Amino acid sequence: VFMPPVSSAANTAEQSGKMRVIYAVYVLAALDITWMFLSFSVTPYLAKKLGFDTLWFGYLQTTVGVIQLIGGPMFGRFGDLFGARAALSLACAASTVFFLLLAIADHPFLLFVHKLPTVFMHVLPACQMVVTDLSEPEKRADALSKLGLCFGIGMIVGSTLGGHLSTHYGETFAACVGAAGSALSLLIVLSFIPKSTKSEASRSTEKQNQKVFSLGEITRLMKFPGVMRIFLIKIIAGLPSGIFQVMFSIIAMDFFKLEAQQNGYLMAYFGIVQMVVQGGVIGRLSSAFPEKTLLLLSIGITAGVGLAQAYMQTVFQLCLTVTPWIFSLSIFNVITDSMLTKRVPSSDTGTMLGLCASVQALVRTIGPTIGGFLYMNYGLSSIGLIEFFVNSLVFVYLLHQLLSKTERQKE
Repeated sequence: VFMPPVSSAANTAEQSGKMRVIYAVYVLAALDITWMFLSFSVTPYLAKKLGFDTLWFGYLQTTVGVIQLIGGPMFGRFGDLFGARAALSLACAASTVFFLLLAIADHPFLLFVHKLPTVFMHVLPACQMVVTDLSEPEKRADALSKLGLCFGIGMIVGSTLGGHLSTHYGETFAACVGAAGSALSLLIVLSFIPKSTKSEASRSTEKQNQKVFSLGEITRLMKFPGVMRIFLIKIIAGLPSGIFQVMFSIIAMDFFKLEAQQNGYLMAYFGIVQMVVQGGVIGRLSSAFPEKTLLLLSIGITAGVGLAQAYMQTVFQLCLTVTPWIFSLSIFNVITDSMLTKRVPSSDTGTMLGLCASVQALVRTIGPTIGGFLYMNYGLSSIGLIEFFVNSLVFVYLLHQLLSKTERQKE
């Protein structure tokens, strides 16, 4: 079949235009994570100065979790209705306000107030939405995993920069740098991100139901075939790992007796592992194996790692278990996000990714409470053992499903 050259030239231009937007989004994601980790290295020390103990700091974290849990699906729906530029502008503006409030926080109450803008601070889900809209379905997992590469870069730069600025110039200065950085992100959004990244067809269906806060719209997505099942797997298998994640800084300080600087190095090591996995490994795996196989693999590895985490004693053992743990977590998150966005219409990808983000927020909300309770009463090993048992059960369930499906196909 001979195609006229005009359309292929237009196609090439369209593809390069899409790639330019995707690269801008990768830069935005890296910047956003940098400022996020910068705030992580400022807030605990500022909270300590203002007289917060571990319990109150836990309340502060839980507050953010609750706010983002509510904000996630609403923000995703906002992105679907009003387009990528509006959504990303809102997120970057909220981030700027967040840092300005952090800079003036000189009272425990103000430390809670500065967390309020986090209801709109969903730069990463907005970036995922743009990448999902602009990438081909078969290349989606690879494109989404590249965002994880940006996450790794931001994690390393942000942790290092935050620690350095706080130590040498104080917390207020570090917060001002975060505000300036977020304002820079906003400029990038206004310069490079198109009004909407959805296709024309999906935009016309959107106009019929214009409510952002429509619960029906959000729950409707759960009715698509396979969505509810993957979503439940994402919550159930993701929760134990999430508990270990939110408890990590406490475990590092309390169990492994690490200083702030050593903790920073360890975080940088995690960042590097994550960059290697998401930048180089997931794309290759997702093109070689079906997503269901990778989901099974990631849950199996997590179960094994949970068992190892239950019995680790030294920092060296921690580093050994962390490598496969980050590998399996990265695959798990990217593959479940990719599977879920493929099962809903393209006009709903933002809402779906908002729901995925709220799973993370749910973990951040209940994680510290459950994790703190387990750690104080039953020690570190209890967290690892729960991770092992839960993931083993999900693994057996998925394997059973996969095998029975193969059997049915043979018949």
